[in-house]
Amino acid sequence: MKQRRGWSFLVQWIYSISLRHRIWFAFVILIIGGLLSTGSIAYLIAAKEIQRNAFQSSQDTVNQSAKIVNERLKNIGIAVRALMFSDAFKKVLTDVQNGDTTKYYQSLTSLQPVFSQVKFNDMMIDSILIATPHGDYYPTSSVRSADYSFYRSDMYLQFQQQKRGFWSKGHIDPFFTDKKRVISLVVEGVNDLGDKATGVFVVVNVKEEDLLELFMQNLSQTNTSYLFIDAEGSEISSKGLAGPGSWIGQPEFVRQFTEHMTGSFFYSNENKDYLVNYARLDVKEDWMIVGIQSKEELLARLNGIKKATTYVIIGFVVLSLFISNRLTQLLLKPLFRLQRLMKRVEENDLEVRFESAYTDEVSQVGFRFNRMLDELKQLIEDVKNRERDKRKAEIKALSAQMDPHFFYNTLNTIYCKSVLGENEDVNEMILALSQMFQLSLSGGRDMITIREELEHVRQYLAIQHRSYEELFVCRMEAEQEVMDCLVPKIMIQPLIENSILHGFQDRSSGGEILLQVRASEAWLHILVEDNGQGLEPEQLLQEMAAPTTANKGYALRNIYHRLQLYYGEQQRMEISRTETKGARIELWLPRFTGGENTYDPTA
Repeated sequence: MKQRRGWSFLVQWIYSISLRHRIWFAFVILIIGGLLSTGSIAYLIAAKEIQRNAFQSSQDTVNQSAKIVNERLKNIGIAVRALMFSDAFKKVLTDVQNGDTTKYYQSLTSLQPVFSQVKFNDMMIDSILIATPHGDYYPTSSVRSADYSFYRSDMYLQFQQQKRGFWSKGHIDPFFTDKKRVISLVVEGVNDLGDKATGVFVVVNVKEEDLLELFMQNLSQTNTSYLFIDAEGSEISSKGLAGPGSWIGQPEFVRQFTEHMTGSFFYSNENKDYLVNYARLDVKEDWMIVGIQSKEELLARLNGIKKATTYVIIGFVVLSLFISNRLTQLLLKPLFRLQRLMKRVEENDLEVRFESAYTDEVSQVGFRFNRMLDELKQLIEDVKNRERDKRKAEIKALSAQMDPHFFYNTLNTIYCKSVLGENEDVNEMILALSQMFQLSLSGGRDMITIREELEHVRQYLAIQHRSYEELFVCRMEAEQEVMDCLVPKIMIQPLIENSILHGFQDRSSGGEILLQVRASEAWLHILVEDNGQGLEPEQLLQEMAAPTTANKGYALRNIYHRLQLYYGEQQRMEISRTETKGARIELWLPRFTGGENTYDPTA
């Protein structure tokens, strides 16, 4: 379950990162995997070969040394046999067998050339002793220790136990006064027929130092400890060949040696591994030459190769990171370019186009993106045209709704005055109405100047003054710099009409209306306030936001929605009360003129 969750998390993480990082990650995994696999296989092959060669080299060295020592000891054995085949030695055996002691000095003298010849043939021989019941024979150049008899020595006891000749371990020579360290060969004397001579023994002392020198001449590996030991782990020679530790004689170490003449094994001690090579001697099978080498030092060359391989892999991994990054950028460059173009499209730049000299899959996507932009641009243009036509129609519909509203009331007033015979008022009202018609048509324009709009208001006020005599007075204030500013036609007159019809509906006189038009930086500020009965600003604003069929506030709702269509959010309509609790209506419109800043609300 945990493994499945871990795998799910890894998949989620991979899909959460960018495509670029995913491709880069895939390149890195493939390259690093290939490098690690190749490097590991090469290392393992090299390691196996180097390890085999190192092990074989160590074994060959031990075998060669054992062979040389073995041959030298064999030669000494042959020299001893030659001594026993000499006439002088035969004579000694005869005298011993006959019990004749009178010829001792004569035999001693006759043996001197034989001793000299044996020592000359092998310079490693230090001394020779022939022990007999009638006396000892030895080279006169050596000084015999008279208080130490061979028949009371450990070597004699050992021979009695083994009942055959043997090589002794390294020891101090007890038979001669120079007390040198020697390795002794002890054999029982025999005649030329091979018959043993009871009580006659030949002891040949080999110089331990010379044997060790011969032993070490063939051991060139300085990082290896070489031992000359027996099958129980005891050293044959204790001079100059100390082993790597006290564990050499331990039973678990000794048990690793097999009965084969040569072999090798690994042995661990104190968390350190050693390679042990050994070779037994033919002359004495329980003697062997052992090479002990630290596995770590033995494979030091392999560790060097391992480090070199690791460094090469790390170098190529770093290089692969750079190459994969550059390769990823190169492969995804067209896609990144397409992504940047899409961001520009998000910022409403539809003029961008994807360009590529190639026809690969990404380029094909880019070309389809271009086609989509063309279609989108055409669609937007069509929508804009439809919205423009729709807005024009709505604006014209709202404007058309304003004309019948006050024209209907004006015609009623003209009719009444005509019936009453007030012809002068009728004439002036008809003239004003005619001029209002002319201004409201405005040559088919939706936007007119403040000058024209104020003139339209004046004609309206002329009509209303005839209809509501003594009801109100209107004061108009307009800055000269705003006269050429453009506003939607029939925008101010409905505000005046709202004050007359609703603000003064309970009055017969005393009404006051203030109309101000002024510039405020980039805004055109239009103010209409009266001293009428006032209104409820919050309620009226809510009603205007959702038009109804009620007549109350109809003109204000019309203006509010026309301003929304003309200017969108670039306008503000504020409704409040004056200090006298009359109505105050303020319009804040963008300030445009008929010059460079001409405003087209239907564009």
